[in-house]
Amino acid sequence: MISSSSSISYANQITLVALLLACSVIIASGTNFYSDFNITWGNGRAQIINNGKMLTLSLDKYSGSGFESKNQFLFGQIDMQLKLVPGNSAGTVTSYYLSSKGKTWDEIDFEFLGNLSGSPYTIHTNVFAQGKGNREQQFHLWFDPTTAFHTYSILWNPHNIVFSVDSIPIRVFNNAMNKGVEFPTKQPMRIYSSLWNADDWATQGGRVKTDWTKAPFHAVYRGFRSRACIWSGGASSAKVWMDDRLDAAGYRKLRWVQNKYMIYNYCTDSSRVKQGLPLECEVP
Repeated sequence: MISSSSSISYANQITLVALLLACSVIIASGTNFYSDFNITWGNGRAQIINNGKMLTLSLDKYSGSGFESKNQFLFGQIDMQLKLVPGNSAGTVTSYYLSSKGKTWDEIDFEFLGNLSGSPYTIHTNVFAQGKGNREQQFHLWFDPTTAFHTYSILWNPHNIVFSVDSIPIRVFNNAMNKGVEFPTKQPMRIYSSLWNADDWATQGGRVKTDWTKAPFHAVYRGFRSRACIWSGGASSAKVWMDDRLDAAGYRKLRWVQNKYMIYNYCTDSSRVKQGLPLECEVP
């Protein structure tokens, strides 16, 4: 699905090499959640269990919960296995994303929007660069994400960002900086995840509210794997897979998902493109 090639200008390659000298490549598989993540909020609603092999987030009518990675990353692939809130999950959002800090932050988002029992989850994706977002694409899934674990992946390198589900690409956001479009290239990001109530917008535009008689709601995580550049600020001779992109087979899978399961694309939203398509939407 992934091929490697390079089209970055020589000047940009020099800049990227300088950044990468301040990080080290770590391949982590079957990682212990105690060693790689901190529970950051929820007052006991988030728990690391099974000797560190699993993590659970919970949401009740008082609060949700969340965690973040101890490390920051600059390029690489991040995989996480999730089992989402089962049953009537309307109003709940389980988020899993990469983000930097500050007013001009970068961010790469997976958000899983709950729904009434029997209705499909919505995967909401977005990309922020230098504080600018509004690049949403949404999908339904071709399976029930609440009955078993599935792998949700973010590949991020200087060429593109690829969102995948069980190794099937669902979205590609290409680097179009040569057209004046900002792209995340310089800010290291942490992994964040949370389970929270968003019934003012999450399910059918906020028309369906959270049924608190079904609380507490639970999402379960396992199988974290990183193949990424860990930002350390120190010198390193590390190399990363900076050139990975979809091959022809990967693009065939991408078209299959987008033709059958995409339900919203900001690039085709006539109410938002009256002034013309965003520049990145014109990139093949």
